[in-house]
Amino acid sequence: MTDAAAPQPQPAQHGRAGRNLVAAVTMGVVLGIGFVLLPVLYVPWLFSIIISAAMVVSVHELRGAFAHKGVALVTVPLYLGAAAIPQVAYWSGALPMVAVFGASVLVIMAWRLVGGPDRYVADVSGSAFALAYVALMGGFAALMLASSQGGDRVITFVVLTVTSDIGGYAAGVLFGRHPIAPRLSPKKSWEGFAGSVVAQAIAGVALFVLLLEAPWWQGLLTGVVLAITATLGDFMESAIKRDLGVKDMSNLIPGHGGLMDRLDSLLPNAFAAWLLLLVFLGP
Repeated sequence: MTDAAAPQPQPAQHGRAGRNLVAAVTMGVVLGIGFVLLPVLYVPWLFSIIISAAMVVSVHELRGAFAHKGVALVTVPLYLGAAAIPQVAYWSGALPMVAVFGASVLVIMAWRLVGGPDRYVADVSGSAFALAYVALMGGFAALMLASSQGGDRVITFVVLTVTSDIGGYAAGVLFGRHPIAPRLSPKKSWEGFAGSVVAQAIAGVALFVLLLEAPWWQGLLTGVVLAITATLGDFMESAIKRDLGVKDMSNLIPGHGGLMDRLDSLLPNAFAAWLLLLVFLGP
């Protein structure tokens, strides 16, 4: 017999952040130092392998999320392509990277023929989307790493993206009143977006002047652009998760959800940062 008076467990209270902030910050610092800063500075080729591993884990998370809608991603060529694209980008450059991406899509389409015509378009489209959204965008981070001042470029891109999150979070919690797109992400406010822009503009100027030894206005422009693409990345992943009916891509990282939940801003920023730094600093 159930005791109606027995106390019921209460959900953990994490404040306006909506998550365990201590766990999130701790894991963020550990991941940032152990998997980004140290490899980028001392073993760049190892960081390219970390990128490939992250891409495979991310498409695996997408595979699970897509399954909620009955879409079966074509796993073998998808995983192989996700691993290969950053490696080819780092060792051989942009054109070979694009060639491997195209070949991977063709292999996905051919591989899926074995399953017959039922849901062929949905499975192939979902697989090609995952490859483009995750692995191709991640490939641009590997391209940055292989450039002149590659380590400094990657550090700039990562620090700016993290700064966007911090500035947006702080301004949103303190001043957030006007949601940007309540149907996609109710906690994202215009005030938080303003905080992201200001924080990234300041960080961009500092990084370009002190680290990259480039003009301050290039850092200002890069910071503003990456604040926009980071915010769009947040909304894009929110739209994907809402469409697929999942809260987090997985529970891989304590306090953060899945790896994809941490890459939502980094993936579009990888392309935007690569392009801007290529224009401003050269290959």
